[in-house]
Order: sequence, then C-alpha cells, then structure tokens
Amino acid sequence: MQQESSVTGAWPTLGNEAAAAVDKVSRSVVAVHGRRRIPSSGVYWREGIVVTANHAVERDEEIHLTFPDGSDVAATLGGRDASTDVAILKVTAPNLAVPDHGSTRELKPGHLVVVAGRTAEGTPRAGLAMISVTGPAFRAWTGGTIDLTLRLDRNLHPNLSGGPALDSTGDVVGIATPALSRFSATVIPASTIDRVSAELEKRGHIGRGYLGVGMQRVALPDKLRESLKLSNEAGAMVVAVEPGGPAEKAGVLIGDILVALEGRPLTNTEDLAAHLSGEQIGKTVKVSLIRGGALTDVTITVGERPAGEGRPFRARWGRGHGGFRGR
Repeated sequence: MQQESSVTGAWPTLGNEAAAAVDKVSRSVVAVHGRRRIPSSGVYWREGIVVTANHAVERDEEIHLTFPDGSDVAATLGGRDASTDVAILKVTAPNLAVPDHGSTRELKPGHLVVVAGRTAEGTPRAGLAMISVTGPAFRAWTGGTIDLTLRLDRNLHPNLSGGPALDSTGDVVGIATPALSRFSATVIPASTIDRVSAELEKRGHIGRGYLGVGMQRVALPDKLRESLKLSNEAGAMVVAVEPGGPAEKAGVLIGDILVALEGRPLTNTEDLAAHLSGEQIGKTVKVSLIRGGALTDVTITVGERPAGEGRPFRARWGRGHGGFRGR
C-alpha cells in the first residue's frame, strides 16, 4: 500500500508568499523586446518610464513591450548607461501601475528575494534567490557607481534580466542583472536606479567628467617626502596632457606629480574617480602637485567627456610595471 504524504510547514507558506509578491507587482512588469530571441523584463518605475537592464536592449529602435494583458506596445529608448547597466524606455501605459518601492537597509545575507519577469507571451515568470553578499557602494568593472552591494547567490534566467527584485512584502528594492558580476546576478538598488534614470530622462546619457591627462604611478623618494611633509609614498606623474583639455587650461604640465586632491592624499583610484562623476562636471577641484621639487596647487574645472567618446572614466593602479592611468 502506497504511503500517503503531505507537505506542511514553511514550504507551502514560502511558496504562497512568493506567489503573492509576484501577483502584487504583476501590473508593473513587462517583457522588453530589444534583442533577438529571449526578451528581457522591465518594470514601470514611474509615470511614462520603464526601467530595464541596458545590456539586454541591443538596439536603439523598434523596441516593443508585452504588457500584462498580452498586448504589444511600442516604446522609445529614453537613454542608456552601460556603466550601471540601466536603460529607460518611454511609453504611454495607462494600464500599468507604478509599484511600491521598498527599503534596502534591512536586507542581509540569507534573506530571500523574488525576481519577477514576463515572458514573450505575456505570462509571469519568477525566480527565487538568496542574498549572498551585502556591502557599501562599489564601482563596477563597467565604470559606474552602484550605491549598495546586493549580490545574489546564483544567476537567473535571461528573461529575468531587468526584472524587479522584491522583498518579503512584495515591494521593489531594485532590478536584477547578470552584467555586473561574472559569478552571479546583482540587484541594482532603487537609489541607483532613481539617480541614473532621472539623469537619463533629462539628458539621454550619463555625463562623464574628465581632466584630460594620462598618468603614471611613481614612488616618492623619502627625502622628498620629508622635505615636503607628505604622508603618501607615491603619486601620479602626468605623462600626457590633452591639448585644450581641462588640465592644460589649468596649467598642468607633463612631469607634474599629483599628490593630493582637495587637501587629501591621492592614494588610490577612487580618490580621483569620485571627482569625475557626472555631478562634478563644471565644478572645480584643487590638486596639489610637485613641480621642480616644490609643492604647488592648481585648480581644475572638471570637463565633460563627449557622449559616446570612449569608455567611461577608468583609472587604476597598475601591476607589474605599475601604471596609474586616467583621463
């Protein structure tokens, strides 16, 4: 005689709550047809704006969305930012609803999130994942600043890229993407999406600051450090200056060694990169540098790299021969 079995306890409860979370956000989730074959997902972030993962929108035109009712609606690319993997689509959508946005402050490793999506046919899709790592803001390998580290314990189905990540109450805490880590999916937090999408809606792209210099890491001799009362053991020597660029206009010369930024020692790439974000364009930064064995200060007005010209600002302390490069 076959033994009758039943499932009780936490498992049915978890499943019911996950299903309820997906149902709660259902009127906000669309399928995004912006690449061949498998569509990505997107979420109606605010009135007239759908947010999705930039890497999954492979074309600029002929983008369309599948709504919860199965209807097919054209959308316009409002802007994209490869550095944070965020793209916005403009659409007229009276039947979509802006979801409730949740807080990321209470999320910890071990908490579960549900990522919601929509298939090409318009049916809901969902994935369950555990938060494996949380942490402070970080600069992605693509160059963008993500306001909070929320890494999941696994990758997700490609259809879920750009879909909203939901907390235990069904509120949206961000969108999911596999593009910011080689190992697992990442949740781009709502604060990053708010910041990036607002600038994309306004300008169509994210402004990138630049100084117009190439730099090489150099060690500072002990006697020079002592005479100039410097705490850092190395600086960034200017090896190239862009004609007509911000640094040249400020009087920076090849051979100058940058040692401080706004009065703080220049010790890593983040010190410089923070002053080359879009918010710093047009603002001035005071740089202390060594010229002819003496300290001098110059004030540089951060310029804006033309949209589409090269990659976003990148600077790094090199390995081996040791190059510190930035522009």
